[in-house]
Amino acid sequence: MRTFILLSTLSPQGMQTLRATPERLLEVNREVEALGGRVVHQWAVLGEYDFLSVIEAPDEAAVVRLTLDLAARGSAHFETLPAIDVDEMIDLMSGLADPPGLAG
Repeated sequence: MRTFILLSTLSPQGMQTLRATPERLLEVNREVEALGGRVVHQWAVLGEYDFLSVIEAPDEAAVVRLTLDLAARGSAHFETLPAIDVDEMIDLMSGLADPPGLAG
């Protein structure tokens, strides 16, 4: 499973729904699972976004399907960021050739 960060902004309709039934947030998390993802952790945040969610999904295509399905409801907009573990990034970087001019 790959890790993704979802930054969510609620629409006015989504905010009204959440205020009326706060449990709806947990229902959406269960729907994420039904769509092939898994919410690992989630925070309500202040600022440009309303929620930051860490999810796992098989690949980018699964996250595209998942966010399109959720966004089509009109209650939220999503920005998706693929996340790479720092240790994995270091392993990837150590496999790269030295940049030109640095070989010695």
